[in-house]
Formats: sequence, structure tokens, C-alpha cells
Amino acid sequence: MTGYFDLQVNGFHGVDFNADDSDVDAIREACLWLADDGATAFLPTIITAELEKMIARISAVAAAIDADASVAGLVRGIHVEGPFINPADGFVGAHPRAAVLPADPDVARRLIDAGRGHVRLVTLAPESDADMRTTSWLAGQGIVVAAGHSDASRDELAAAADAGLSLFTHLGNGCPGVLPRHDNIVQRVLSLSDRLFVSFIADGHHVPMFALQNYLQTIAPERIVIVSDAITAAGLGPGRHRLSDQVVDVDADGAAWSADRKHFAGSATPISRMTRILRDELGIDDTTLRRWTWDNPGRLMGLERTP
Repeated sequence: MTGYFDLQVNGFHGVDFNADDSDVDAIREACLWLADDGATAFLPTIITAELEKMIARISAVAAAIDADASVAGLVRGIHVEGPFINPADGFVGAHPRAAVLPADPDVARRLIDAGRGHVRLVTLAPESDADMRTTSWLAGQGIVVAAGHSDASRDELAAAADAGLSLFTHLGNGCPGVLPRHDNIVQRVLSLSDRLFVSFIADGHHVPMFALQNYLQTIAPERIVIVSDAITAAGLGPGRHRLSDQVVDVDADGAAWSADRKHFAGSATPISRMTRILRDELGIDDTTLRRWTWDNPGRLMGLERTP
């Protein structure tokens, strides 16, 4: 398998895209490490924070794309995850609850403007988007809209899909560990997977491999996307690392935990490792792995060049 397109990279090998001091040099360094890992394209991901911080962080990534050809050659846009997510326990995940906002087209415009044309993907919770106005506005700007960190009802998900929603971000995560046994966000998304792309973090920690296998067998292969959700710890091994304004503990097994050990906080596993896990533990062939890590994310994002 040659090359991959990762739609969700918060940081890599000591570089945090959500740090206030992130600059062209740091972002260039992360690109070099990602290219060495096998990335052919990726989306730096800016997560929920105080609005002005998010704007500054998006602007810093956009400035690096505009200033450095080596960055522009690998970075195919910016993924904004939040702040329009569900603030309830479990659904909010590692995002700071105090910074969560209801979806609003005017706020969305400020975030998009900060990216100077480079924001390509936004993850939000449809239940936070009154009348799907923000989803409709974003889709109208040519931006891919994803649901995530969400407890949207099936009707809300379907209405969001009608308004332009096309992806669900890291299914099985960004939700509580205990859910209603039948009517829950995982089952609702699976029931609409003929209308949505669905991404998964395939590190063996975020979703148990037997459950991931069930999901992968349920969703059509052309709708599956593997993402890393990588943080600055990716490629560095166990220890304490930063993600935005918080500290993350990576254990000996490579799982990245919030400081209170209550939930995962991104991933320390790059996609190169995830493809080996999928191949070795689930028997996924290279053609299918390429579809999930390059063809499908590229098609979703309108990427034409093939590595």
C-alpha cells in the first residue's frame, strides 16, 4: 500500500497544531515526520477551545500553508472539530466543555475566514444546529460537514444529511462508555451509513477490534475512512504530552488518556501502524486498506492527485 490521506491530525511527533506557539517551522517539521510515516496528504485538526484561540490556531496553520511549499504539498486543508459539539458527559470527550458553543453561522464564518480558504472539513453535533442553518451554510461554501461528539437523533442526522452532512467523525468514540442498548448514536449512524461516510480510529484502543470488525462488515467499503486522530505524542511513545491546553498520558500500550484517565484524548498511533493492525488482526487486504486510507478520504475531500 502506498501513501495515505489522514483527515484528522491534531499533532505529530512533538508538534501540536493546537498550541498557541505553533508556527511555520513547527508545522513544517510535523509534515516531514508525517511524510516519513507514509502520509501523502493530511488535514491538521483544530479542536474546541476559546473562540479567539481557535481563530488564532486556524490562522497559524493557514499561514504555514501559504508560506511554505513543502507544507502546502502535504496539507490539503484544515479540519475544524468543534466548538459546535454536544457538551454532555462522554459526548464532549477531551474537548473543554466551557468552550463549547451552539452552532451559529456567524461564528462559523469567523472560523472559516481565519483559514483563508483552507478550512475544508468541520465536525459539529447536528443537535446543536438549529434548523441545520450552520450545516447548510458550511456545505454551501463547499466545506465538508461531519457529525461528531454528537447524540443526534436519527431524525436529526437525516435532516443534517439533507442539509449537506456527508461524514460521521470517529464512530464509537466521542460518546459515553455506556449507552442505551438499542437507540444510541452508534446504531443511528449505522442505519444511515448508506448516506454518510464513516470514519474510525483503528488503533485497537478506541474501538475493540471485534467491535470494529462488526462495524466494518456492516458499512459498505466505499463509505469507510480510517483516521488517526493523532496528537503530539504520535511517534514518540509512552509519557506525558500536550494536546491544546491539557496534558495527555500515553501508557505502555500506546493508548492516550486524559489526565484523569476517564477517557481517551486523541491517539498516539499513526495510520501506518493502524494499517498493520487491520491487516494482522482482521485480515484486511492491501487493496481494501488503500480504499479506506486514500481512495475514500480523497473522494470525500475532492482530492484528484493519486500518489
